[in-house]
Amino acid sequence: MKKILLASAIASLFSVAAHAQSSVTLYGIIDEGVQFNSNAKNTVGTTNVGGRQVTLDSTSGEQGSRWGLKGAEDLGGGLQAVFTLESGINLNTGALGQGGTEFGRQAFVGLSSSRYGAVTLGRQYDSVVTYGQPISTLGYAGSTSLNEHPGDLDNTNNSLRTNNTIKYASPNINGLTFGAEVSLGGQAGNVTAGGGYSAGAAYSNGPITLGAAYNYFKNPTGAAGTGLFTDNSNGSSSLSGLLNSGYITATSYQDAIIGGKYSIGPATFGVSYSNIQYGNITAANGAAAKFSNVDAGLTWTFTPTFSTSLAYDYLKGNSVNGADLGNQHFNQVSLLADYILSKRTDVYVAGSFQKAAGTNSQGGAAVADIGNEGDSSNDRQAMVRVALRHKF
Repeated sequence: MKKILLASAIASLFSVAAHAQSSVTLYGIIDEGVQFNSNAKNTVGTTNVGGRQVTLDSTSGEQGSRWGLKGAEDLGGGLQAVFTLESGINLNTGALGQGGTEFGRQAFVGLSSSRYGAVTLGRQYDSVVTYGQPISTLGYAGSTSLNEHPGDLDNTNNSLRTNNTIKYASPNINGLTFGAEVSLGGQAGNVTAGGGYSAGAAYSNGPITLGAAYNYFKNPTGAAGTGLFTDNSNGSSSLSGLLNSGYITATSYQDAIIGGKYSIGPATFGVSYSNIQYGNITAANGAAAKFSNVDAGLTWTFTPTFSTSLAYDYLKGNSVNGADLGNQHFNQVSLLADYILSKRTDVYVAGSFQKAAGTNSQGGAAVADIGNEGDSSNDRQAMVRVALRHKF
């Protein structure tokens, strides 16, 4: 009887130890704010008119509202099984984010090694988000939609996710990280259709951080859930504003980004450059639309609880097929002030002003559109957001 009791006790200890090697974490962010738009377009009959708009918004803040589960199981030898399921939420309506996609932000499973890196499979962030976003102003000067590059054409504000993706991420090797991914289109008889790939790298050493990344995708506007621009379950596309809606028949998309940031004392400043191309646009006789984007920013930390940032962005679209179509450019200035109330709660104020000029993708006059919040009725738009953010 004593032997049986002893064996049971030992078995119980091993069970507790095995359980302690696994973990599942529930987490989330609630970012809710009052948002003012100086000029939101409203169509009355056949006439576009602009007017002031005030909304309660939980999707355009410093971090989109979300909740998620992430877990890890220790398999021994520095190897873990990992997973993440993360859902965006609209706090004001209770609806799912990312076009109604249940786990629209992230949904993947994989293996992670402290020595060799991680391989994950599912719906994930692309390499521009992983390696390019941190060195853009979205990474250090405020990631609200008000600071988003016009149209988020280069995806530095993570408007898009990649479905059906196999991703590799390296461990940190003396400050160097790198990775690559491939998204499978899954079409019978055409291995590359609807798929894509991306790669990137970053280097951080003391006060300096450098990064570069590249994305390429075919058939980006395929059926719901199959294309890069139609990655959400309802098939909604980010090609919705006059900036780029004329390029919805493009059969390829690519973007590349390079840049860096430097920290000294209370200040962090940086600059990045990205190039975006919509290729083989059917409606433009197979021509390509090309954009160049430059940003620069400065963040100043006055105290451990209070910081401010200033960002400037310039986007230039080239003429398509030698015509004036798409010959447009945008200047945007953004400000942010953040005050930390506790380890999990802060309040912030963000503001942005954008000026557009030239000819949009539909052939009309270019109009402002801050953060893909909606076209202005003219070439100017200003937005202000006052928000409360809580993390759990």
